[in-house]
Amino acid sequence: MSNENLILKQLKKELLDQFEKIHGVEPFIIASAPARVNLIGEHIDYCDGFVLPAGINRHVVIAAVPNGTSEANLFSTVLPDQPVTVMLDEPQTPGQPKWADYIRGVFDGFCDKGLWPLPGFDAVIHSNIPLGAGLSSSAAIEVAAATLVEGLLGVEINPKNKALLCQRAERKFAGVPCGIMDQFASVFAKQDHFVLIDCRSEEAQPIPFTDKSISMVIADTNVHHELSDGAYANRRKQTEIALSVIGKSSWREVSMADLDAVKSEMNEVVYKRGRHVITEIDRTQQAAIAVSRGKTDELGEMMAASHRSLRDDFEVSCKELDEMVEIAWDIGRDGGVIGSRMTGGGFGGSTITLVRTDKVEDVMAEMRTRYQKVTGIEPQIFSTGAVDGAGQEIH
Repeated sequence: MSNENLILKQLKKELLDQFEKIHGVEPFIIASAPARVNLIGEHIDYCDGFVLPAGINRHVVIAAVPNGTSEANLFSTVLPDQPVTVMLDEPQTPGQPKWADYIRGVFDGFCDKGLWPLPGFDAVIHSNIPLGAGLSSSAAIEVAAATLVEGLLGVEINPKNKALLCQRAERKFAGVPCGIMDQFASVFAKQDHFVLIDCRSEEAQPIPFTDKSISMVIADTNVHHELSDGAYANRRKQTEIALSVIGKSSWREVSMADLDAVKSEMNEVVYKRGRHVITEIDRTQQAAIAVSRGKTDELGEMMAASHRSLRDDFEVSCKELDEMVEIAWDIGRDGGVIGSRMTGGGFGGSTITLVRTDKVEDVMAEMRTRYQKVTGIEPQIFSTGAVDGAGQEIH
């Protein structure tokens, strides 16, 4: 059994122990969904771009048993002081506690599709995803909840429709105008593969990543972000302004020549946002080709260029992310580092670094020590392979 599968197995065991301690019975169903890391293709999923994420060995797991009522009683081991009861025979609206809005939004999505009523149940939610780390814990809880509801209803919806339902939940109930990447990654993730997602056609294609001599190292800076605070929405609005000035319907039809031709008609900030979108779409396509051909050595400069673009043109990095990336760059190829960049929405969160597997422990130790020395912050750093997407077990 792979290390990734062992980690998920242990997480489920912890969940079962908690569930039986609280409810005194075994659950009827356990649903799981992974967090994701994005190798490249940031802030372009809402611009008709391409993204290249993978599922990682951090998950949300939910256990549930029917309770014969019209209530869903939700308990989170991460927020044990915020249990919530959701009335299933009433229209769903955002409420308190806020973490439950992701699940309320999923319920609303199933109701909107006519897959209702949902019988009442008692659930325990457990997770090892660091919150606010840019690894999309929100999408993982949405996808795990949707997978749980499928099992409770005895239905299976099209995976693409499930991902879109979960995206709708985040946009409508959490107020984040996100693209499709996070939910698609959690649904379509596949062991030993990245997932190339075409955000215009909404199609997902697995890209083999079977070279065991290369590992992903995720470094959570422990500087956390909140994407609903307006900065994310502001960046999205700026890309829309740039596209409207260019006068085309999709960023996929825009070249740098198109952008430069109207540079005088937009301010410098909007121009830089457009430059990031155009160059990042191209980098992501080139990276997918490199991964599919096993040419991981070519990824280093693409990852570096992506980080510089996110830092300078899109301005969603921060000093801690930059510090962590620069430490990895400084370790370099001689130390086992192939490439490194920030990942996720930014304003804090995590970096992804491709590292030679035989150097992983050394690289993680050096990144941890040097980052803490410079920032005074203790990071969370772990290695991962690419794991499978959402699943369920009926007990």
